[in-house]
Amino acid sequence: MLKGRLGLETARIPYADRHGLLWLSRGNLTVEDGTLHFRTAGSPDMDAGDYAIPYQNISLILLGPGSTVSHDVFRLMARHGTGLVAVGEDGVRMYSAQPFGAGDSRRARRQAELWNDPRARRLRIARRMYAWRLGEVLPEQDIMNMRGIEGARMRRSYSLLAAKYGITWHGRRYDRQDPESADAPNQAINHAATALEAAATIAVAATATLPQLGFIHEDASVAFCLDIADLFRTETTIPVAFEAVRQHESNGDISLERHVRRLAGRRIKEAKVIPKMIDRITELIDRDDHSSHP
Repeated sequence: MLKGRLGLETARIPYADRHGLLWLSRGNLTVEDGTLHFRTAGSPDMDAGDYAIPYQNISLILLGPGSTVSHDVFRLMARHGTGLVAVGEDGVRMYSAQPFGAGDSRRARRQAELWNDPRARRLRIARRMYAWRLGEVLPEQDIMNMRGIEGARMRRSYSLLAAKYGITWHGRRYDRQDPESADAPNQAINHAATALEAAATIAVAATATLPQLGFIHEDASVAFCLDIADLFRTETTIPVAFEAVRQHESNGDISLERHVRRLAGRRIKEAKVIPKMIDRITELIDRDDHSSHP
Protein backbone atom coordinates (compact mmCIF):
# COMPACT_ATOMS: atom_id res chain seq x y z
CA MET A 1 0.00 0.00 0.00
CA LEU A 2 1.54 3.33 -1.05
CA LYS A 3 2.15 5.93 1.63
CA GLY A 4 -0.91 8.12 1.90
CA ARG A 5 -2.93 5.72 -0.22
CA LEU A 6 -6.44 5.31 1.09
CA GLY A 7 -6.75 1.53 1.23
CA LEU A 8 -10.21 0.51 2.34
CA GLU A 9 -8.88 -2.14 4.67
CA THR A 10 -6.40 0.17 6.43
CA ALA A 11 -7.98 3.63 6.13
CA ARG A 12 -8.72 5.53 9.30
CA ILE A 13 -11.51 7.33 7.50
CA PRO A 14 -14.84 5.85 8.60
CA TYR A 15 -15.99 3.59 5.78
CA ALA A 16 -19.24 1.64 5.61
CA ASP A 17 -18.39 -1.30 3.40
CA ARG A 18 -21.95 -2.46 2.80
CA HIS A 19 -23.10 0.87 1.39
CA GLY A 20 -19.84 2.04 -0.19
CA LEU A 21 -19.80 5.32 1.75
CA LEU A 22 -16.71 7.38 2.53
CA TRP A 23 -16.77 10.20 5.08
CA LEU A 24 -14.40 13.17 4.66
CA SER A 25 -14.19 16.41 6.64
CA ARG A 26 -11.89 19.35 7.33
CA GLY A 27 -9.79 19.24 4.19
CA ASN A 28 -9.51 19.95 0.48
CA LEU A 29 -10.82 17.50 -2.13
CA THR A 30 -9.06 17.93 -5.48
CA VAL A 31 -7.92 15.98 -8.55
CA GLU A 32 -4.28 15.32 -9.34
CA ASP A 33 -3.13 13.20 -12.26
CA GLY A 34 -6.61 11.76 -12.66
CA THR A 35 -6.89 10.71 -9.02
CA LEU A 36 -8.94 12.15 -6.18
CA HIS A 37 -6.83 13.60 -3.38
CA PHE A 38 -7.98 14.71 0.04
CA ARG A 39 -5.58 16.87 2.04
CA THR A 40 -6.42 17.40 5.67
CA ALA A 41 -4.73 18.96 8.68
CA GLY A 42 -6.40 16.26 10.72
CA SER A 43 -9.69 15.63 12.46
CA PRO A 44 -10.97 13.30 15.20
CA ASP A 45 -11.54 10.63 12.55
CA MET A 46 -8.46 11.10 10.37
CA ASP A 47 -4.77 11.81 10.80
CA ALA A 48 -3.28 14.77 8.97
CA GLY A 49 -2.05 13.87 5.50
CA ASP A 50 -2.67 13.60 1.79
CA TYR A 51 -4.91 10.67 0.86
CA ALA A 52 -5.42 9.31 -2.67
CA ILE A 53 -8.98 8.02 -2.85
CA PRO A 54 -9.99 4.93 -4.88
CA TYR A 55 -13.27 6.51 -5.97
CA GLN A 56 -14.07 3.59 -8.31
CA ASN A 57 -14.79 1.43 -5.26
CA ILE A 58 -17.00 3.99 -3.56
CA SER A 59 -20.64 4.72 -4.29
CA LEU A 60 -20.89 7.97 -2.35
CA ILE A 61 -18.54 10.47 -0.69
CA LEU A 62 -20.03 12.46 2.17
CA LEU A 63 -18.16 15.73 2.57
CA GLY A 64 -18.39 17.21 6.04
CA PRO A 65 -17.82 20.68 7.52
CA GLY A 66 -14.58 22.55 7.00
CA SER A 67 -14.05 21.13 3.49
CA THR A 68 -13.67 22.55 0.01
CA VAL A 69 -13.97 20.82 -3.36
CA SER A 70 -12.68 21.70 -6.85
CA HIS A 71 -14.78 21.75 -10.00
CA ASP A 72 -12.64 18.97 -11.48
CA VAL A 73 -13.79 16.65 -8.70
CA PHE A 74 -17.38 16.79 -9.94
CA ARG A 75 -16.26 16.06 -13.50
CA LEU A 76 -14.24 13.01 -12.47
CA MET A 77 -16.85 11.60 -10.10
CA ALA A 78 -19.72 12.11 -12.53
CA ARG A 79 -17.78 10.29 -15.22
CA HIS A 80 -17.29 7.28 -12.95
CA GLY A 81 -20.70 7.26 -11.29
CA THR A 82 -19.48 8.22 -7.82
CA GLY A 83 -21.80 10.52 -5.86
CA LEU A 84 -20.78 13.53 -3.78
CA VAL A 85 -22.99 14.95 -1.03
CA ALA A 86 -22.31 17.74 1.45
CA VAL A 87 -23.40 16.76 4.96
CA GLY A 88 -23.47 18.27 8.41
CA GLU A 89 -21.39 17.09 11.33
CA ASP A 90 -21.76 13.30 11.66
CA GLY A 91 -24.20 13.33 8.74
CA VAL A 92 -27.08 14.94 10.63
CA ARG A 93 -27.77 17.31 7.72
CA MET A 94 -27.70 16.91 3.95
CA TYR A 95 -27.12 19.91 1.71
CA SER A 96 -27.74 20.22 -2.02
CA ALA A 97 -27.99 23.13 -4.42
CA GLN A 98 -30.23 21.26 -6.87
CA PRO A 99 -33.55 23.05 -7.43
CA PHE A 100 -36.55 21.14 -6.17
CA GLY A 101 -39.27 23.37 -7.53
CA ALA A 102 -41.11 26.41 -6.30
CA GLY A 103 -41.87 25.08 -2.85
CA ASP A 104 -43.99 22.10 -3.86
CA SER A 105 -43.82 18.72 -5.58
CA ARG A 106 -46.72 19.28 -7.97
CA ARG A 107 -44.85 18.71 -11.22
CA ALA A 108 -42.98 15.63 -9.97
CA ARG A 109 -46.25 14.13 -8.68
CA ARG A 110 -47.91 14.90 -11.99
CA GLN A 111 -45.10 13.20 -13.89
CA ALA A 112 -45.41 10.13 -11.65
CA GLU A 113 -49.18 10.00 -12.27
CA LEU A 114 -48.71 10.15 -16.03
CA TRP A 115 -45.93 7.56 -15.95
CA ASN A 116 -47.90 5.18 -13.73
CA ASP A 117 -50.63 4.69 -16.35
CA PRO A 118 -48.74 2.87 -19.13
CA ARG A 119 -51.75 1.89 -21.24
CA ALA A 120 -53.19 5.37 -21.57
CA ARG A 121 -51.41 8.44 -20.27
CA ARG A 122 -47.81 7.20 -20.57
CA LEU A 123 -48.45 6.15 -24.17
CA ARG A 124 -50.11 9.50 -24.90
CA ILE A 125 -47.04 11.35 -23.64
CA ALA A 126 -44.78 9.13 -25.75
CA ARG A 127 -46.89 9.80 -28.87
CA ARG A 128 -46.74 13.52 -28.16
CA MET A 129 -42.93 13.44 -27.98
CA TYR A 130 -42.72 11.44 -31.19
CA ALA A 131 -45.05 13.96 -32.84
CA TRP A 132 -42.73 16.79 -31.79
CA ARG A 133 -39.72 14.92 -33.14
CA LEU A 134 -41.16 13.67 -36.40
CA GLY A 135 -43.56 16.48 -37.24
CA GLU A 136 -46.63 14.24 -37.37
CA VAL A 137 -48.84 12.23 -35.05
CA LEU A 138 -48.09 8.55 -35.52
CA PRO A 139 -51.15 6.32 -35.89
CA GLU A 140 -49.41 3.54 -33.99
CA GLN A 141 -50.64 2.68 -30.51
CA ASP A 142 -47.72 0.39 -29.62
CA ILE A 143 -44.50 1.85 -28.25
CA MET A 144 -42.34 -0.75 -29.99
CA ASN A 145 -43.83 0.11 -33.37
CA MET A 146 -43.26 3.81 -32.74
CA ARG A 147 -39.65 3.10 -31.83
CA GLY A 148 -39.28 1.22 -35.10
CA ILE A 149 -40.67 4.13 -37.13
CA GLU A 150 -38.44 6.58 -35.29
CA GLY A 151 -35.40 4.37 -35.88
CA ALA A 152 -36.04 4.28 -39.62
CA ARG A 153 -36.44 8.08 -39.71
CA MET A 154 -33.18 8.51 -37.79
CA ARG A 155 -31.28 6.26 -40.19
CA ARG A 156 -32.57 8.42 -43.03
CA SER A 157 -31.51 11.58 -41.19
CA TYR A 158 -28.00 10.22 -40.64
CA SER A 159 -27.62 9.47 -44.36
CA LEU A 160 -28.94 12.84 -45.51
CA LEU A 161 -26.81 14.87 -43.10
CA ALA A 162 -23.71 12.80 -43.85
CA ALA A 163 -24.18 13.60 -47.54
CA LYS A 164 -24.72 17.28 -46.73
CA TYR A 165 -21.44 17.50 -44.81
CA GLY A 166 -19.53 15.27 -47.22
CA ILE A 167 -18.94 12.53 -44.64
CA THR A 168 -18.55 8.87 -45.56
CA TRP A 169 -21.28 7.06 -43.64
CA HIS A 170 -21.47 3.32 -43.03
CA GLY A 171 -24.34 3.39 -40.55
CA ARG A 172 -24.75 3.86 -36.83
CA ARG A 173 -22.34 1.62 -34.91
CA TYR A 174 -21.73 1.75 -31.17
CA ASP A 175 -20.11 -0.82 -28.90
CA ARG A 176 -20.67 0.23 -25.30
CA GLN A 177 -17.83 -2.04 -24.20
CA ASP A 178 -15.39 -0.51 -26.67
CA PRO A 179 -16.61 2.94 -27.78
CA GLU A 180 -13.21 3.89 -29.21
CA SER A 181 -13.49 1.11 -31.81
CA ALA A 182 -16.11 3.11 -33.72
CA ASP A 183 -15.22 5.18 -36.77
CA ALA A 184 -14.84 8.95 -36.48
CA PRO A 185 -18.47 9.86 -37.35
CA ASN A 186 -19.84 7.44 -34.78
CA GLN A 187 -17.40 8.61 -32.11
CA ALA A 188 -18.37 12.21 -32.83
CA ILE A 189 -22.08 11.35 -32.56
CA ASN A 190 -21.41 9.71 -29.19
CA HIS A 191 -19.55 12.78 -27.89
CA ALA A 192 -22.25 15.15 -29.14
CA ALA A 193 -24.95 12.96 -27.62
CA THR A 194 -23.21 13.11 -24.25
CA ALA A 195 -23.20 16.92 -24.40
CA LEU A 196 -26.88 17.05 -25.35
CA GLU A 197 -27.83 14.62 -22.59
CA ALA A 198 -26.00 16.83 -20.08
CA ALA A 199 -28.10 19.78 -21.27
CA ALA A 200 -31.25 17.69 -20.82
CA THR A 201 -30.15 16.72 -17.31
CA ILE A 202 -29.81 20.40 -16.45
CA ALA A 203 -33.30 21.08 -17.81
CA VAL A 204 -34.78 18.19 -15.84
CA ALA A 205 -33.11 19.44 -12.65
CA ALA A 206 -34.34 22.98 -13.31
CA THR A 207 -37.95 21.79 -13.65
CA ALA A 208 -37.76 19.53 -10.57
CA THR A 209 -38.96 16.55 -12.59
CA LEU A 210 -37.88 12.96 -12.02
CA PRO A 211 -34.97 11.79 -14.22
CA GLN A 212 -35.75 8.10 -13.65
CA LEU A 213 -39.31 8.19 -14.99
CA GLY A 214 -39.00 8.22 -18.77
CA PHE A 215 -41.92 7.77 -21.16
CA ILE A 216 -39.97 6.33 -24.10
CA HIS A 217 -36.74 5.28 -22.40
CA GLU A 218 -37.37 2.99 -19.45
CA ASP A 219 -34.35 1.27 -17.92
CA ALA A 220 -31.79 4.06 -17.55
CA SER A 221 -31.49 5.99 -14.31
CA VAL A 222 -31.75 9.15 -16.44
CA ALA A 223 -34.51 7.85 -18.73
CA PHE A 224 -36.50 11.11 -18.75
CA CYS A 225 -33.33 13.08 -19.54
CA LEU A 226 -32.80 10.81 -22.56
CA ASP A 227 -36.42 11.40 -23.61
CA ILE A 228 -35.86 15.16 -23.57
CA ALA A 229 -32.47 14.97 -25.28
CA ASP A 230 -34.02 12.99 -28.14
CA LEU A 231 -36.37 15.88 -28.90
CA PHE A 232 -33.33 17.92 -30.02
CA ARG A 233 -31.05 15.18 -31.32
CA THR A 234 -31.65 15.58 -35.06
CA GLU A 235 -31.22 19.34 -35.08
CA THR A 236 -28.28 19.43 -32.66
CA THR A 237 -26.32 16.22 -32.20
CA ILE A 238 -25.91 14.95 -35.76
CA PRO A 239 -25.05 18.29 -37.44
CA VAL A 240 -22.50 19.06 -34.73
CA ALA A 241 -20.94 15.61 -35.05
CA PHE A 242 -20.61 15.67 -38.83
CA GLU A 243 -19.33 19.25 -38.84
CA ALA A 244 -16.65 18.29 -36.32
CA VAL A 245 -15.62 15.24 -38.35
CA ARG A 246 -15.29 17.32 -41.51
CA GLN A 247 -13.04 19.81 -39.72
CA HIS A 248 -11.09 17.01 -38.06
CA GLU A 249 -10.43 15.35 -41.44
CA SER A 250 -9.09 18.61 -42.85
CA ASN A 251 -6.90 19.24 -39.80
CA GLY A 252 -5.59 16.13 -38.09
CA ASP A 253 -4.20 18.18 -35.18
CA ILE A 254 -7.73 18.82 -33.94
CA SER A 255 -8.81 16.53 -31.08
CA LEU A 256 -12.14 15.13 -32.26
CA GLU A 257 -13.66 14.71 -28.80
CA ARG A 258 -12.63 18.17 -27.61
CA HIS A 259 -13.77 19.79 -30.85
CA VAL A 260 -17.16 18.07 -30.69
CA ARG A 261 -17.65 19.24 -27.10
CA ARG A 262 -16.83 22.82 -28.01
CA LEU A 263 -19.07 22.85 -31.08
CA ALA A 264 -21.89 21.20 -29.15
CA GLY A 265 -21.57 23.64 -26.27
CA ARG A 266 -21.62 26.60 -28.63
CA ARG A 267 -24.63 25.24 -30.54
CA ILE A 268 -26.55 24.46 -27.35
CA LYS A 269 -25.90 27.95 -26.01
CA GLU A 270 -26.57 29.87 -29.23
CA ALA A 271 -29.77 27.95 -29.99
CA LYS A 272 -30.95 28.32 -26.39
CA VAL A 273 -31.49 24.56 -26.25
CA ILE A 274 -31.75 24.31 -22.46
CA PRO A 275 -34.50 26.97 -22.17
CA LYS A 276 -36.33 25.20 -25.01
CA MET A 277 -35.99 21.91 -23.16
CA ILE A 278 -37.44 23.50 -20.04
CA ASP A 279 -40.38 24.80 -22.07
CA ARG A 280 -40.96 21.35 -23.55
CA ILE A 281 -40.90 19.70 -20.14
CA THR A 282 -43.36 22.13 -18.62
CA GLU A 283 -45.66 21.77 -21.64
CA LEU A 284 -45.37 18.00 -21.50
CA ILE A 285 -46.08 17.61 -17.78
CA ASP A 286 -48.33 20.58 -17.06
CA ARG A 287 -50.60 20.18 -20.10
CA ASP A 288 -54.08 18.78 -19.39
CA ASP A 289 -53.84 15.25 -20.68
CA HIS A 290 -57.60 14.74 -20.69
CA SER A 291 -57.51 15.94 -24.30
CA SER A 292 -57.92 13.19 -26.88
CA HIS A 293 -55.05 14.66 -28.92
CA PRO A 294 -51.36 13.72 -28.32
